[in-house]
Order: sequence, then structure tokens, then C-alpha cells
Amino acid sequence: MKTFARLGTLFVGASAMLAASFAPRQTFDVPLASLDLGKMRVQPAGGRGGQTQTVAQANKSIDGNPIRIGGKEFTSGVGTRATSVLFVNLNGKAERFSAMVGADDNPMALPPNAAGQPQAPPPPTPIVFRVVGDGRVIHVSKPVARGDAAEPLDADVHGIKTLVLQVKPVDGSRPVAANWADAKFTVNGSADEAPVAIDIPIEPRTILTPKPGPAPRINGPSLTGVTPGHDVLYKIPATGSRPITYGATNLPSGLTLDPSTGVIRGTIASRGRYLVTFTAKNSAGAASKPFTFIAEGQLALTPAMGWNSWNAYGRAVSDSLARAAADAMISKGLIDHGWTYVNLDDGWERSARDTDPLHEGPVRADDGTILTNKKFPDMKALGDYMHSRGLKFGIYSGPGPTTCQRLEASWQHELQDFLTFAKWGVDYLKYDWCGYSSVLAPGETNQQLPVLKRPYQVGRAALNQVPRDIIYSLCQYGWGNVWEWGAEKGIEGNSWRTTGDITDTWESMAGIGFRQVGNSKYASPGHWNDPDMLVIGKVGWGPRLRDSHLTPNEQYVHITLWTLLASPLLLGNDLTQMDDFEVNLVTNDEVLAVHQDALGKPADRVSKKDELEVWARPLADGSLAVGLFNRDEMDMPVSVRWDELGLKGKQKVRDLWRQKDLGTFDGEFSSVVPRHGTVFLKVTPQ
Repeated sequence: MKTFARLGTLFVGASAMLAASFAPRQTFDVPLASLDLGKMRVQPAGGRGGQTQTVAQANKSIDGNPIRIGGKEFTSGVGTRATSVLFVNLNGKAERFSAMVGADDNPMALPPNAAGQPQAPPPPTPIVFRVVGDGRVIHVSKPVARGDAAEPLDADVHGIKTLVLQVKPVDGSRPVAANWADAKFTVNGSADEAPVAIDIPIEPRTILTPKPGPAPRINGPSLTGVTPGHDVLYKIPATGSRPITYGATNLPSGLTLDPSTGVIRGTIASRGRYLVTFTAKNSAGAASKPFTFIAEGQLALTPAMGWNSWNAYGRAVSDSLARAAADAMISKGLIDHGWTYVNLDDGWERSARDTDPLHEGPVRADDGTILTNKKFPDMKALGDYMHSRGLKFGIYSGPGPTTCQRLEASWQHELQDFLTFAKWGVDYLKYDWCGYSSVLAPGETNQQLPVLKRPYQVGRAALNQVPRDIIYSLCQYGWGNVWEWGAEKGIEGNSWRTTGDITDTWESMAGIGFRQVGNSKYASPGHWNDPDMLVIGKVGWGPRLRDSHLTPNEQYVHITLWTLLASPLLLGNDLTQMDDFEVNLVTNDEVLAVHQDALGKPADRVSKKDELEVWARPLADGSLAVGLFNRDEMDMPVSVRWDELGLKGKQKVRDLWRQKDLGTFDGEFSSVVPRHGTVFLKVTPQ
């Protein structure tokens, strides 16, 4: 009986296979609008970090109107935005994909801005429609903008298993309404072989970097800048098994080292350059590193590394949250890799508005001293706490009467406030334009270069009278090409924002980072381009936190690109909740050595081929740090030729994220780079 039952099962299975092989096959069309459009990732029109997701629309524009392109109305298609992405499983059964594509005629309605004011529709922005299949680019439309006629698209997709449909702006990340009109797949097969929309593949959170070994390693920069006569605080960053005993030979007179913590304090009386040697010893071995104190009054000779409260807590920041961040920077080991600053952003001040929860009476004392709100009962004690742990303390203000959150700022109190900050032990000042527009004279605008410079000249003049080293970070969103004048005499910014605010989306991060082409020539030791803070880990811009919307690959791109750009690295996440992946991401000492390289020459783009880019940064040892970037929607090979880098002959190549030598290469190097991913290399002459 068992044998007959087994034979019966085999017969049924064979019959099913036979029936499938004779299933009717035909050529038929499948409208794109019939697929599950919930699978399409659509860039939100607004909202911090893309928290409000938008769904593409079937047979109507993204805002619910009829589909119109170049004055012509279409009854079928999909309304979406640039940027948007849809993955479709074709399973090799589709023959063609066709559509009429273009920007929607209707200007896209934008939500109110952060101040609750309506936003005007953006000017026509060129966009492109892309079709990518199985790791190769099949079709890219010509750039089209609102008002242009629909562009015909007819792509051969025969044999393609996975197809990607993408719309993206030609330049920038501002969302634009876009339409796939009359879009359809032509399939040759059975009805059950129709295309299916699928989820965008998300890679695992793979840790690429091996953990440091037990033997000591001294990390961080090879120099620091200080002002003679001002307080010096420097923590020797070192990894290895604890306890570690720290040492320093030829330490300048006036400085002392705590051998158990590696913290150096004191003052250097005389101008000069002081070469010392740091040492670190533990049970597993010893390490040494040459280091120079440059006591010439120039700060930030390498870009700052630290944390800022805004992207995690917004105005909800408090004394206890700042102390927790400092504790986490130590307990998670970040301080041992050179992470130094703990910076308060907006939210420590009082509000003059009685409708504001931070209205707590006068915003200043009778003598004009700025007052903190009740979340910060003793700001000097907070600064002392940071310094006692070997960390530095940063604060936020602005040149206008109020800050971005309409709290008290430093207008007409610049010197008084900066002296107060110095008494609190502040080491870093983020100085944000917000509020200054309200005190412009009639006829003045923030489009006029003398107007843009003025508040930062006033701030510099005041800061020069403060007997403390305070990094001066200009925050005015890149207006007036600030990178061209932020370092000039009378302003002397140590860094300057080159963009608007970043959010934790691929469109925002990549759009900001890759837009820094050509800015490298304006940065140098002491003066850095700043494309805004980091958006990895737990973020939220207020009391509620969530995981960053950046995928693991995108987070590697974020750190790699900001490192190449020599941008300040300011974490914006909740440090107390950092997991192993996030800690590993920001504690790779070979990556951070590129960031802190003494030459101080940022990277620029070497080549761009569609969505594939190569960026390179010269280093002090004569090597190059090279980033291969894949901004496309599928894994792609990315190549760089040595002549593109100005190199000849054989070159040694090392993978910095994996801390692994890849070999010696003659003429070029190529690697498959994952979707929205990077390969970070150090290229050294053999």
C-alpha cells in the first residue's frame, strides 16, 4: 500500500508539472498602475527626516489631480515624485516596458516650513527617468522639467529578472511631481507570470571593521592648535586593554599629564611649535606617537569630532541628557578614538514669549547676563563635568535677537555672552544666523554679501577679546557661497555650514554630500567646509527617538564621504543607545586617520559616470584616500584609473573599512560596489 501511495503522489506531481507546461502563453500588457504602488519608495515633500511617507498614485498625479504633462492629459499611469524608486520582479518574462514620462504640470504643493509659513512652489527642476535591470542601466531619459512635453520611453527588458524604475532630480534633492503616463509592461507568458512589485532590498547591518587588539594603539591627530596663555585640554586617545599608562616626553612647560587617564592640562606661555612623543603601555605591549602642540593661536587644525544635541533631542536637550552623552562617549570608547566635543544646540536658553514652555521670566539678569532655563541649573558645573572627563564643551547661540527656536540669542550682547560662555568653560560656539534677518535695515537682505558677513565680523571681534580658545562655527546654510569668505580676516571661521539642514534620508544626505564638488580649495587647516551633522543611529529632533532611515550601506557612505570632505564629524544620535554596528562605524581608526590627516586637504570628485562617482583626498604621507561610490539602485562595478588620480606605475591598495590589503594594481582598480554603498581605499605607491 505504501508503494502505491508513493506512486500516486509522483503521478499527481508530474501531472501538475505537465499542466503548467501547457498553460496558455500569450502576449499581454500589464499597466504599471496595477502593481502594488505601496512598494514604491517616494521622497516626502517635507517633514523632518521623512517621517511622513507618501504613496504613489494610480491613474492620477501625486497630489490627486489628473496626470498632465506638457499640456496633455493622460488617463492612465502613475503619479509620483522625484526622487522615487520601485523594484519589480519580472522573472525574465517581460519583453518591454514603455511609458510617456515627464514632470507634472501642476506645481507640487509643499507643507508649511518649520516656522509654520507656507512654502512657494519651487521653480521648474529638471528630472530624469531611469530604468535599471539586473545591475545594468537600460534607459535614462533626457532631463525634463515642468511644462516640457512628455518624453517617450521604450525599454527592452527581455530576460531581466529584477527591474528598477527610478525618478530623480538632475541636481539637488528638492522633490518634484513626476508621472509615468501610459506606463505598461509587455509580457510573453502566462497570466501568473505578470510583473510583481517587491520590497526594496535592505542589506544586513554588517560590521566591516575588526575590533582593536589588546596592545595599545595611539589614535587621533598628530597635532593640535592652541593659543599661548589660554587653557589647554587634550586627551591622548588610545585603544587597548585597560589599564593603560600614558606618558609624554618633551611636554611643554606649563602642561601636565595624568598618566592614568591620558589627559593633558595647563597652559603654554610662549608662542612656538612643541614636538612631543606620546606613549601608552599596558600588559600587552607599548606604543608611541609623535605629536606637535602648535601654540600660534590657530585652532581646529584638524576638523572637530564630537556630538551635537539637536538631531537627537531638539529643544528638549537638558543637563542630564548632555551628561549622559558625555558618559556614553567614554563608556562606548569613542573618546579613545578622538571623539572630543559634547555640544549643546538650541534649547538651553529662555524664551521671552509667555506662550513658550521655556518662558521662565526674564531672559537676562539685571546686568545683562544671559540666563539658562530650568533644564540647565548650573552651566559652569556642566562645563566642569565635561572637562573633568577629558571632553570639551560646546554651546549654541546666534547673532540675532532670537535663535531658530525663538529663544534668547546674542544680539547686542556679543562680548558679554562670549565672556559668559568662557566662564562656563565653553570650547566650541555654533553661531546660527536664525533671528538676524529681523534686525536688517530697510533695503537690506540676506542676499547681500556685506550683510551676510556683518554679524560674523561682529562675532569674531568679540571672540578675539575672550581669553579662551573657542572654535567658531558659522551656521548660515551656505548663503552667499560662505566657503569663499568664511576664513577671511575679520571673520576667521573655523568651519562654516555649506548647506541647509540635513535629514536622515538618502536623498538629503547624498544630495548634500555629493554636492560639495569644487569646495575643497576653500578649506584648509583651521577652516573647514561643514555639510551639517551626522544622521546615523537613534535620532528624532525631539524627545521621541527612532532609528535613522539611512540603510547600513548609506551610513557607510555618510561617514566615508564626510571623512573625505574633511568635514567636522558631529554625531547627532543618542549616544547611550549606540549598538555594536554604530560604534564600529565611528571608531575605525584608519578611517578616522584620514579625517584627521595633518595635510588638511579635502577630497574632490575625480570622475562621475551616471550614478557612479570616485572622490580622492591627498594625505600627508603622499598616499591618496579614494572613495568609490555607487549612488545607483543595484550593485555596480566602479573603477578608477591611476591617471585619473595623477598616479603612475603600480600602486598598493588597502580597504580602509575592512583594514585589509587588497594587493598591488597596475593602471587601475575596480570593485563591485553595493547599492547606495561605498568602497573606501588607501592608494600608496609601491
